[in-house]
Amino acid sequence: MGRKRTKSGKIRLTEVAKLAGVSPITASRFFRNPSALSLSKRERVDSAVKELGYVPNLAARALASHRTEVIGVVIPSLTNSVFADVLRGIYDASEQSRYSIQLANTRYSILQEEKLLRLFRAQKPAGLIVTGINQTPESRNVLETMDCPVTQIMEIGDSPVDMMVGFSHYDASFAAISHILEQGRRRIGFLGARMDPRVQRRFDGYRDAMKAVSLFDPNLVVTTTVPTTVTLGGTLFADLLAQAPDIDAVFCVNDDLALGVLFECQRRQISVPGHMAIVGFNDLEFMASAVPSLSSVRTNRYEMGRHAITMVIDAIEGRRPQQPVLDLGFQLMIRDSSMPPTA
Repeated sequence: MGRKRTKSGKIRLTEVAKLAGVSPITASRFFRNPSALSLSKRERVDSAVKELGYVPNLAARALASHRTEVIGVVIPSLTNSVFADVLRGIYDASEQSRYSIQLANTRYSILQEEKLLRLFRAQKPAGLIVTGINQTPESRNVLETMDCPVTQIMEIGDSPVDMMVGFSHYDASFAAISHILEQGRRRIGFLGARMDPRVQRRFDGYRDAMKAVSLFDPNLVVTTTVPTTVTLGGTLFADLLAQAPDIDAVFCVNDDLALGVLFECQRRQISVPGHMAIVGFNDLEFMASAVPSLSSVRTNRYEMGRHAITMVIDAIEGRRPQQPVLDLGFQLMIRDSSMPPTA
């Protein structure tokens, strides 16, 4: 109280420096590169910032450095558990850095993605993380003119904008179908929802694995463009049974659908895995605790988030990775639901 304020009432950095007993240059360095200060000085400046309620002027800093200290993260959903795990990895790996995270939700709209990417470009972020590799030509052009490190996440491809971390949805799906076939199943259904590009690649893996053994049948496929839910899994499975009553296995493009299939099997008294195998995708926590436990494709979502933000920060600070494309792979989590059928 009683300290001098500017006419606007805002706290100056010089006030923070005076209260902390350091020079204004040292106080400024606290926000730019805190690790350059001793622990004692960091604690004193941090204490002064909190006491005074100082908020750094990011806009002024952006004008001076041609960048903010914000890293943008563009994802298609804030409610999907898959992206929640990715975000947890991003925040855990960035919390000790000087960078702030700004989230943007496209809601699976390519037009919204274009709009958000243009907005980020105007804000001059320090770096950007964007979901997927299927940007429109307009979005691709924006990303290529961002003038900052960019990491695409959730999958890998041949033409990264800058850097990329993820896995092959096609290979993961192909491996899952190969596992089901090895258990002696032959009439393997496919259930898909939303059908965004990553889900489409899972279908491609399913189709090619079935074609490789001359077992692909369009009647074994049921898809919808509506968002996925557990209830939808049961509904799609009922539709699949109506058009292919002799199926002996189901591959679902995500775990919500797989759980819905299990519930519908229980309602219809269809034995799992005795008469029906079920395999999901992503390996969310409930898959291992379901009864029977559900097989799934484990994707390294948390690690994806950690690697993505680390790659961006390293690139910002001049330590670009030697390998710009990082394939984290996947793991088949084989559980009770995909055991061999009973006689």
